[in-house]
Amino acid sequence: MTRKLLGLLLALASSTVWAEVVVGVSVSATGPGASLGVHVAKAIALLPKSIGGETVRYVVLDDTSDPTVGAKNVRRFAVEDKVDAIIGSSTVPVALAQGAVANEARIPFIALCPIPIDAARQTYLFAVPQPIPLMVSALVEHMQANKVKTVGYIGFSDSWGDANYNSLKGGGAAAGLEVTTNERYTRADTAVTGQMLKVLASNPDAIFVGASGTPADLPQIAAVERGYRKQIYHTHGVVNPDFIRVGGKSAEGVIAATGPVVVAEQLAANDPLKATGLQFLKEYESAYGAGSRNAFAAYAWDAGVIVQAALPVALKATKPGTPAFRDALRDAIEAGKDVKGTHAVYNMSPTDHYGVDKRARVLVKVDNGEWKLVR
Repeated sequence: MTRKLLGLLLALASSTVWAEVVVGVSVSATGPGASLGVHVAKAIALLPKSIGGETVRYVVLDDTSDPTVGAKNVRRFAVEDKVDAIIGSSTVPVALAQGAVANEARIPFIALCPIPIDAARQTYLFAVPQPIPLMVSALVEHMQANKVKTVGYIGFSDSWGDANYNSLKGGGAAAGLEVTTNERYTRADTAVTGQMLKVLASNPDAIFVGASGTPADLPQIAAVERGYRKQIYHTHGVVNPDFIRVGGKSAEGVIAATGPVVVAEQLAANDPLKATGLQFLKEYESAYGAGSRNAFAAYAWDAGVIVQAALPVALKATKPGTPAFRDALRDAIEAGKDVKGTHAVYNMSPTDHYGVDKRARVLVKVDNGEWKLVR
């Protein structure tokens, strides 16, 4: 090879920009949301590194379960990492802060918790988990079928607690249920004795805990220790092994709504989500051990599935790393039809950035230390 040809090749190589898709991921690896975030990080590690012929690089940051840190992560994704898409955090306060920044930066943002989304204004925001009203309505239907007339409520003193209370209050009223209390506590609290005594004093037929992760064990344990033996319901924010581990025997009998993936083996053979659920469980438990399954890792997996479905469409329009590509990716996510995840069959639209229906929910119960399908 001549010196002139070698120089030409070196110059060409130095000027070549290799396209890659960059996805920013903010997880609550530490702080009160860590029992959710650690599973998200594990699932992200299993996502494909090449989609549609393009390399995909995931930039993962810890938001410490703090909305301020979460928003800072998104700003870094936008300015320094120049990401094409963002997978947001698992707790509502953090994801709300992140979504505001991502929408302003015009970067497609997929939340791993059910944040409220006004699709007309927040055009770049999407969410994988089932919306709270859809899940609470499943619990209300179970209460109604089991002659529950009064429900005591205790939940987080934040947007997650507010949304669950409002859904229970509204849906319960339509079903003839009376909500007897509205007690609150923070995610960092270590005791809820006073609040639980007020709930129990109302003598409810059932209790609904509007919390998530292991902090949801506090009212569960407090109620059982004080002799409450009626039904206790929880949100889809508790369906992981850590909730059962921390709650121990106190968690027995808890009923929650969740995505079908948690009990994929127990689904009917013709369930549209059985095959995808089993595929995820095989890969996840092969990597992290039998029984490591949880709803939050599956949410992260589904966010990856949605990106995988949209990327080939966006790549036909333009190359990654540009505002035009982010717009094309956003449009492709919104237009995605019958995208089969583990939790839902996603059908996004300009007016619906959740894209899920009743196929995305089942009721599960803690039975002998495991989540079992309520038939």
